[in-house]
Amino acid sequence: MKNHQRNRIIMGIDPGTNVMGYGLIKIENNIASFVTMGTLNMKKLDDPYLKLKSIFDFVIQKIEQYLPDEFAIESQFFGKNVQSMLKLGRAQGVAIAAALERDIPISEYAPLKIKMAITGRGSASKEQVADLLQRFLKIPPEQMQTELDATDALAVAYCHFLQATRPDTEKKYTSWKDFINSNPRKVRK
Repeated sequence: MKNHQRNRIIMGIDPGTNVMGYGLIKIENNIASFVTMGTLNMKKLDDPYLKLKSIFDFVIQKIEQYLPDEFAIESQFFGKNVQSMLKLGRAQGVAIAAALERDIPISEYAPLKIKMAITGRGSASKEQVADLLQRFLKIPPEQMQTELDATDALAVAYCHFLQATRPDTEKKYTSWKDFINSNPRKVRK
């Protein structure tokens, strides 16, 4: 997966049971460019099972339309409302099942990791993330979405790109002795 020059399309999903965001980027010669983003609005559906079917069908349709090579999805965060977490988990699972149905490799990213990757701050607002994505991907203002679920999904795809292309900068140590010899200032005597 760490082939940095491989051309590919990454699909990002921001799961939700009322509004689900999707975003796609294209990677050519290790440069990301904007393909599309949008939302699936399910607010008018009352039946929770019909919402799940809508998510599955919609993700399959987008996969068939854009043929992504990789699929990145925002993972759940822990909240106080258990019912909301269960609903979100179902939505996430159905979107993942659609990617599995089409044999697309899946990666999950926590909301904090996504914000950190794009802004360098885990406390960044959704608007700040959207603004930076517009600049990084050179998205024309008329193509920017007002629904932040769409830019959140694009952020998941872009985070996946960044994680896959960053060189492995951590030094590997073969033993504690090797670590101590390489870092004498970090060891107290």
